[in-house]
Amino acid sequence: MAGSSLLTLIDDIASLLDDIAVMTKVATKKTAGVLGDDLALNAQQVTGVTADRELPIVWAVAKGSFKNKLILVPAALAISALAPWAITPLLMFGGAYLCFEGFEKLAHKYLHAHDEHHEEAVSEAPVDQAAYENEKIQGAVRTDFILSAEIVTISLGTVAAAPFGQRVAVLASISIIMTVGVYGLVAGIVKLDDAGLYLSQKKDAFQKSIGALLLMIAPLLMKTLSVVGTAAMFMVGGGILTHGIPMAHDISHKLAHSAHGVPAIGGLLEAIVPTLFDAIAGVIAGALALVLVTAAKKVIAAVKKQPATP
Repeated sequence: MAGSSLLTLIDDIASLLDDIAVMTKVATKKTAGVLGDDLALNAQQVTGVTADRELPIVWAVAKGSFKNKLILVPAALAISALAPWAITPLLMFGGAYLCFEGFEKLAHKYLHAHDEHHEEAVSEAPVDQAAYENEKIQGAVRTDFILSAEIVTISLGTVAAAPFGQRVAVLASISIIMTVGVYGLVAGIVKLDDAGLYLSQKKDAFQKSIGALLLMIAPLLMKTLSVVGTAAMFMVGGGILTHGIPMAHDISHKLAHSAHGVPAIGGLLEAIVPTLFDAIAGVIAGALALVLVTAAKKVIAAVKKQPATP
């Protein structure tokens, strides 16, 4: 009797684990697109730092990402149980923040390029490397928070009808898989040039050629990731906003449907158009957010300058 009860318990546990594994697999597929954006956004965070500090920075951001998910997973479960209506507004706020960060980078790069060049030419003060690294890490962790929130929310939507225990297991599994996957790949990308240098010093001709190729590819890859990372901010942020606004989502769907009718390339256009729509919406939202934030800063500064009334 006890033996059969034990076997029944083991069978139940196996079935539960199988259900969790299946749901985790489905959730992983749905969040795979975010994984690419997360990778691009975080790989660019180590640009401009010395080679010996690349992995420590990646590790610091990875720890920050784990902390983000330790906050987000319980928060998502609590919100889904107590205030499910709040998930979409919170996601949209995060999407707007991503668009703001992306547009701020563009504005700073193109509008203040001359000022930065002038400052670099006249400034002889040494750079505070610790402060510079800390700024990089904080920026990466903030960005990771938004992307992690999207990953957790998408995963939660996949298992919304599952029992609470299974939801916890799936969200925990996705959080670990995504964090290890993203930052493991980021660590590999940023050390690509070191691998190239190591191979280029070998005597074997094939290894030397591979090393030379990696050394040529590494800087191009980092520059590409920097551009893709900024674009990803607009695509991810804009995608969150357009999916949260029914009218915008309908327009995107109609444009994609219309593009499908184009001869020969209709299928390709149908896949590309929604992404372009999201990116354009992200750029517009980022510009509006930057204008509002800049205006608010000026108002606050003007209020602070006013003399206090006796």
